[in-house]
Amino acid sequence: MAGIRIISGFAGSLTIRVPGSGTRPTSDRVREALFSALEARDVIEGAEVLDLYAGSGSLGLECASRGAAAVTLVDRGAEAARVCRGNAKIVTAAAPRGHAPRVAVHAKSVGAYLAGTSVQSDLVFIDPPYDLPEDELTANLAALVGLVTDDGLVLVERSSRSPEPTLPAELEPLRKSTYGETVVWWIVPA
Repeated sequence: MAGIRIISGFAGSLTIRVPGSGTRPTSDRVREALFSALEARDVIEGAEVLDLYAGSGSLGLECASRGAAAVTLVDRGAEAARVCRGNAKIVTAAAPRGHAPRVAVHAKSVGAYLAGTSVQSDLVFIDPPYDLPEDELTANLAALVGLVTDDGLVLVERSSRSPEPTLPAELEPLRKSTYGETVVWWIVPA
């Protein structure tokens, strides 16, 4: 099983596992650019982070390493959830004593998780398989209404060939960042 590294923070340079199939980890280049921008906005420290379609959990666990208070990883794949749990143990074990972030892993569909939670998040990552139907992404974004703090941020990673996400009236695009074949949409509460 391949691995990718945590870039920075208390778990910086640790390698975490990637599920063998069915996931497309965010490239190091995209993660480095993304986290540089997030650090500049000061949105990670103490944040409640939600990583949807988590795969290896690399985005949420990078936040954990950089000072997020809590991270929730959601992936319906049994192997992905198992890998996320193992990776969460690796990252939280590296935390300074008494300062480990809370990390929860949910092995369920994103739709089922969002329908059953009332926890508000400061930072949400949506990094679905590129072949996820647009109507499912639209439903996920609609389900996030009320689950993102007023000054929260939602990041949607898609193929550069995918259309702009369809947003509910309660969310609005802030900007988009393009990295080769990858586009990240920055979305905020309206």
